[in-house]
Amino acid sequence: MTSNITRRTFLAGAAAIPALSQGQPKRIAIISTIFRLQSHAQHIGDRFIVGYPMAGEWHKPNTQVVSLYVDQKPTGDLSETRAKEFGFKVYPTIAEAVCCGGSKLAVDAVLIIGEHGEYPRNDKGQILYPRYEFFEQVAKVFEADGRSVPVYNDKHLSYSFEKAKKMRDASKRLKFPMLAGSSLPVTWRLPDLELPLGCQIEDALMVGTGDSDPMDFHALEAMQCMMERRKGGEKGVKAVQLLEGDAVWKAGEDGKWSKDLLRSALSRSDNLKGATLADGRTQDMVGNGVLPQVVKDPWAYLIEYRDGTKATMMMLTDAVADFNIAVKLEGKAENQATQFLLTPDPNVTYSACLASKIEQMIMTGVAPYPVERTLLVSGMLEACLDSRIKGHTRLETPHLDVVYQAPKESQYMRV
Repeated sequence: MTSNITRRTFLAGAAAIPALSQGQPKRIAIISTIFRLQSHAQHIGDRFIVGYPMAGEWHKPNTQVVSLYVDQKPTGDLSETRAKEFGFKVYPTIAEAVCCGGSKLAVDAVLIIGEHGEYPRNDKGQILYPRYEFFEQVAKVFEADGRSVPVYNDKHLSYSFEKAKKMRDASKRLKFPMLAGSSLPVTWRLPDLELPLGCQIEDALMVGTGDSDPMDFHALEAMQCMMERRKGGEKGVKAVQLLEGDAVWKAGEDGKWSKDLLRSALSRSDNLKGATLADGRTQDMVGNGVLPQVVKDPWAYLIEYRDGTKATMMMLTDAVADFNIAVKLEGKAENQATQFLLTPDPNVTYSACLASKIEQMIMTGVAPYPVERTLLVSGMLEACLDSRIKGHTRLETPHLDVVYQAPKESQYMRV
């Protein structure tokens, strides 16, 4: 399905960001785990330091990065060189960074980018990034000062749903806009596909690549930005199950996930592996039984929503190197399928798509899409990993009663 958003209407919306940016630059504090080449803090932070491409133009936000906190400084650290070049300071504590060395909140927005760095893993395999702890220290400054500013939190809110919920609840209590998540929901889609708001989704299947838990979060969030558009809005998740190995293929034979949707999703991939890498041939990985031969360690995340809708996310790293989804809509004979485009290193322009949404929140004081999406996905991932360590059992998830409404228009980049 082609979106009814035209190039003209998108560019008119994009032009609104610079228009709202007149006046004094918005002062930004970046709170990060590390700041080195190809880290999330570098990708996103540099967009607000030097600018980014947008809709075929170079866009320089009316922002000024005035402070930086870095939790770790590994080999290749860029924090001090960036600070020297662009005139901001690296502070030893988070409170000092958001207060710029003083005793009062001294910035107009805070970016918490707790991705990359050397941190331990728990028994579920989750990396224990201190996003909640970073957020808690920022919130303490807000409470002490009696005012708050917009906050962006990169990727998961936390590895713990309990901590993630506290973060969302604090943003409501302290009344500041909060945006979270990754680039996949806002990057370009090949082809341009927007599900109608209020559509009746019969089934969906997402295919992703990479390790847990950094990459499966990307895939689950991309799936969720489509699922949340179904009739009745988001009501939360009833149960989950994570399958591995041969159990994944058996579940397909038993009808727990759709081979037809898997074929549609893989048909949107530009990075199939298997024979494509060996001798360049195209291949139907589903119909010819190729997948069990190619994929050494398949994972399938079975999601049951509280309204009865079901969806599957499959991590097939040995078969595919990108992220694709296929959706079956009521009344539509053909599956709706698209690829979430991830452009190559080192520029990774899809991070510019995300930066534009962060900037929009900073300039307008309104998050372009609900933080509850990321809250729910954070909980879905944790619950699926619980299922894995509990023998791949189906787990009821009454705590994932996260209710929200998707924005009227999807927020992905269209030009």
